[in-house]
Amino acid sequence: MSFRIAALVAFFGGFIALSFEILWFRVYGFATGGTAPAFGVVLGSYLLGIALGSVATRRFCTDRIDRGDTALLRLPAVLLVLASLGGFALVPLIAWMVTVTTWPWTLIGVGLLSGTLGAVLPLVSHLGIAPDDDAGRRMSWLYMANIAGSTLGSLLTGFVLLDTLGVRDASVVLTVVGLLMGAVLVLVSGPTATQQKRWISGLIITAIAASAGAAPLYDGVWERLQFRKKYDGERFAHVIENKSGVITVRKGGEIYGGGVYDGVFSTSLVKDKNMIIRAYALAGYHKAPKEVLMIGLSSGSWAQVVANVPGVERLTIIEINPGYLEIMPKYPAVKTLLQNPKIKVVIDDGRRWMLAHKDRKFDAIVMNTSWHWRAHSTNLLGQQFAELAKSRLKPGGTFQYNTTSSVHVERTGCEVFPFGFKLVNNLVLSNTPVQLDRGRWRQALLAMRIDGKPIFDANDPAHMTRLDEVLALRKPGLKPGQKSTWFRPCADLLKAHRKAKHPIVTEDNLLIEFSRPWDWTQ
Repeated sequence: MSFRIAALVAFFGGFIALSFEILWFRVYGFATGGTAPAFGVVLGSYLLGIALGSVATRRFCTDRIDRGDTALLRLPAVLLVLASLGGFALVPLIAWMVTVTTWPWTLIGVGLLSGTLGAVLPLVSHLGIAPDDDAGRRMSWLYMANIAGSTLGSLLTGFVLLDTLGVRDASVVLTVVGLLMGAVLVLVSGPTATQQKRWISGLIITAIAASAGAAPLYDGVWERLQFRKKYDGERFAHVIENKSGVITVRKGGEIYGGGVYDGVFSTSLVKDKNMIIRAYALAGYHKAPKEVLMIGLSSGSWAQVVANVPGVERLTIIEINPGYLEIMPKYPAVKTLLQNPKIKVVIDDGRRWMLAHKDRKFDAIVMNTSWHWRAHSTNLLGQQFAELAKSRLKPGGTFQYNTTSSVHVERTGCEVFPFGFKLVNNLVLSNTPVQLDRGRWRQALLAMRIDGKPIFDANDPAHMTRLDEVLALRKPGLKPGQKSTWFRPCADLLKAHRKAKHPIVTEDNLLIEFSRPWDWTQ
């Protein structure tokens, strides 16, 4: 094998290997709901497979091998073809397996395929590098080619293919690339005319079959990955894939980000499907929230409410995934949101944006954060972010965010801010005394309109009964005389959490992100 051919194989081998790895991380991140340990476990399986595949090539890397035998090129060709076809089929296989067993068993497939790819580099290194005084330099160049291909694969797949094509079509592209590389190796391996015809014809037919079979093979993949053993044949109303993740919407209007419940398209407080009471609460604890910052958009339901709270003049929304903007116009509850002149949506990471805009301060900052156990949640729920939010508040400003009932997150927020309380599962915090004024809240709820429609009809007795329930903050399902836990001052929370010695969340401990077992499935 010539050194140039070896470098070419090393480059494309690295490209295909890291590209499929990016696809698999997307799939496992979705299937596990984004748990932090899942990344390390998948990466460990991938690296173990590469190591074992490298070891398996020892029998071919001996001095008895004739490096000048071009027919040996067919071995890496076969490995690339098998790995490409296996990578193409692995995602549907994972989706099927999680409906009948737990996701860790699917890692066997990751190990086997990465092992196939891991065998390519040592093999071509042995075949393409002559055992002379220049062997070390050639090995360096070969390794650089592999790293260059790996880097390009990660960047191109992660930021281009997944952003424009999605997992299914990206898999087809990568499979075709692998088959083409296999064809090149076959052509330079010195086949007879008959062999060449058979190989090339077979690879072309395989490429066409993969392209044609992608749609039925990948049909229902995201539904299976999300519902797993509860999958019953349901199909999503909408699926948005881009470089930021995967957004799915059920036919009933429930929206999911990365396989995890994000909310529902609803702003109704009469029939509160999504505890939207928490968004309306801004009108009760802040008398003049003129300038509001919202981190995270999701369905847009919270933003629709906050934008219509009396006194709000400007609402800046930071959302990392532009896919939500594509879905919102399809749902009546929020379809007018983006036309509201008060609102500005910025596609960016919330924390990064806040750090870059040190001059911006707000009367209120609101975050309906996702589950605390997800990877990277510390970026928004840790001590450092609470201190950042604290520095971005105007005098009398408030910071409200969803703790998803984590005792660690509750203690962290209440330790950073001198004043605050828990409302449902949110914390409302401030640098100055803050309280829920139920009288002002009642007036605001009766006055509020969304798209011209009142939140409560003062002439409807059922609406007035519901309004009283909202103002009482009484948790549904409580028995008579049972105390509600939907409102607790920070002083009470700190007393309980300090006694229980619940540590605060910092970027040094990441304790909420690793609060679930590595093989946990929600």
